[in-house]
Amino acid sequence: MSAAKKLLTDKVNLIVGREVERVTTQVKKKLRVVGLGIAMLVVAALLAVFGLGLAVATITAALATVVSTWLALLILTGGVFALAGVLVALGIRGISKKMPPVDEPAVSPSLRP
Repeated sequence: MSAAKKLLTDKVNLIVGREVERVTTQVKKKLRVVGLGIAMLVVAALLAVFGLGLAVATITAALATVVSTWLALLILTGGVFALAGVLVALGIRGISKKMPPVDEPAVSPSLRP
């Protein structure tokens, strides 16, 4: 009886060990793919920031053909700060509407006994 028990235990341990190894390998593969995707998104965001800077520089250069360079830079700087201010105001308004968080009842008052 003891030999059968040991054989069964060894087989179960072998099967469980193989299954754990298989699952670990699958998780590592999925994490590698997810990590690569996240890295690509970070690089894309960085390139978008650089592209935005280049777009502002291009607009400034184009505007500098009409007015002097310092005035073109001043106009674009003011425009960027104005846009940032509008976004800050909208963000604060959106947050303040949701603050403070209020617990909503799970059951509407009309359905309570």
